[in-house]
Parts: sequence; C-alpha cells; structure tokens
Amino acid sequence: MPVQPAPAPASAPASAPAPAPASAPPATARPLLSEAPLAHEIEFLAVKAAADGTRHANELLKPLNLKVRSYSVLVLAAGETEPTQRELASFLSLDPSQIVALVDELETKGLVERVVDPADRRSKVITATPAGRHLVARATAATRAAEADSLAALTIDERETLRGLLRKVAFSD
Repeated sequence: MPVQPAPAPASAPASAPAPAPASAPPATARPLLSEAPLAHEIEFLAVKAAADGTRHANELLKPLNLKVRSYSVLVLAAGETEPTQRELASFLSLDPSQIVALVDELETKGLVERVVDPADRRSKVITATPAGRHLVARATAATRAAEADSLAALTIDERETLRGLLRKVAFSD
C-alpha cells in the first residue's frame, strides 16, 4: 500500500508557505567575486597570486625569523653577484629606504655585512655572513615548500611554463 504524506498541521493552511526567518538569504544567490570582470584581468591575477603566495611563504619563514623581503635580500647577498643596496632596490622593486631597513635588520642579526666594493671603493656591496649562508639553505627549503603549496593546482609542466612566462615579463627590458 502506498505511503500517504502526513497532513499539514491544523494551525497552518496546507497551501501557504512558511514565513521566512528575518535573516534568510535572498532567493537568488549573488554572483561569485571570482567571476567578476576584475578576476579576469592579468594584473589583478598576478597581484593576487603573489599576495597569496607571499602570505604563505611568510608563514613558513616565520620560524626562521625571516619574511619574503628579508629572505630575498639574504639570498641575493649569499649569491655570487655581490649586489649594492641600489642594485637590490632596483631588482626587488623596492624603495632604497626599504632596502636600508632590510639590510640593517639582517646585519643586526649577523646574517649580512656591508663590504667595500673592490670595483668602486665609494660603494659597498651586501654579502652574507657564514651564518647567513647557513640560513639561506633552510629558508630556501621553506620558500620552495610554499611555492609547491601555492602552485599545487598546476602540473610540473604548467609550473615551468608559468615560471618562464613570468621571467619573460619581469626581465623583458
């Protein structure tokens, strides 16, 4: 025998809908922000991806007492290029005063030092100390882990394509 639906309670007519609570969401859902025209602009997407990646990298660098900006200065100082503060500012697209503050912070921690530039004695280059070079290896592992997490939606080939395209845009001068 088929099951009959239960009759509506006597207090409410069967055909009248129940009143919506005052805080009920609207009947039609609002469009997602990820579908807004802005979410299709390359500049916005690049900035958002960079901000999200930087935030995650900063979380992973925190136990090392570094952030992405100080890591960037440290890793460049540990390389063979021996950059000046002016070169660091230009390469990292930061104001020279920001570089001074970053180098001061790293120097206070004993991770970098300002050394007279052998090519121009009026200038100083930023070099990593042995402690700074040791920290670079651990910090690089953290930033690589952050990159892997941030780009988890991409295949290895897509990551390399993205890296190549970004390098082309960043260094097209």
